[in-house]
Amino acid sequence: MAINFWPEDDAERVALWEACRDVFLHWIDVGVRIFRVDNPHTKPIAFWAWVIEEVRRDHPDVIFLSEAFTKPRVMAKLAEVGFTQSYTYFTWRNTSWELREYVEELAYGPTAGYLRPNFWVNTPDILSGPLRDGPPAAFRMRLVLAATLVPNYGLYSGYELYENEPASEDNEEYLHSEKYEIRRRDWDRADSLAPLITQLNDIRRRHEAFRWLRNIRFHHSDDDRFLVYSKGSRPGDLVLVVVNLDPDEAHGTLLGLDLGAMGLPGNGPYVVTDELSGESYEWEGARPYVRLDPEVGQVAHIFSIGKR
Repeated sequence: MAINFWPEDDAERVALWEACRDVFLHWIDVGVRIFRVDNPHTKPIAFWAWVIEEVRRDHPDVIFLSEAFTKPRVMAKLAEVGFTQSYTYFTWRNTSWELREYVEELAYGPTAGYLRPNFWVNTPDILSGPLRDGPPAAFRMRLVLAATLVPNYGLYSGYELYENEPASEDNEEYLHSEKYEIRRRDWDRADSLAPLITQLNDIRRRHEAFRWLRNIRFHHSDDDRFLVYSKGSRPGDLVLVVVNLDPDEAHGTLLGLDLGAMGLPGNGPYVVTDELSGESYEWEGARPYVRLDPEVGQVAHIFSIGKR
């Protein structure tokens, strides 16, 4: 049964909106501070503008996450009227040019001042891109991208165990969906992604550069199967991320780094330390060589950079 948010009787509308507000306030009173709102674009924008302001007046720490996969202008309007974070099209951006174009739009486009993107690697309804029947390396690769491209990211239950069976060739839902059956999982599996998730969260905490969106710069690679980007600059916190977007094959490439934009000198050595492996290298110039082999778990480098 659908709820009519615009009844002809204005008193009925006021009563309905206030009752909806009171549902939020009830859960806030018992400790809930984050609300993932399913399909907010199917309710009036005016309602969200009113209720979010009503809630935040006394509870400014409450987070509203907009789960709206719809037209860009509608997603933007929901953010503009108050949603703290927004779902995005990340799950459908897979090539290097798609990811670069989309993240630059989010970071520097017309909505950058108010739309705060949250990159979800999967959702209860969406198993997309290289994750569909994909190898563990695809799950590692997409996780690293989500955790390092934007300040906020998320994942849904089962991702860390590489659940990869789609409902059908054309359906993006899971074959074994929690919407229709009870799932029992072995969270202690030796091959779980949990250690990598913990490691990425630790890296994010230690590097202030990952807390911001509008400090990202994309760099060149001779092989377009790589995505290369830096966050931050020198002096200060500077990280460089290199991701092999092919989860099936090892590839190597020469990078083309914009050293000036990164605050590094055009000549002279600099030291990079891979936060994932702990290994350090001394590079010189803008054209270092990297190689990543997903067969041995190498899907990305996350380099912290310092001058020698």
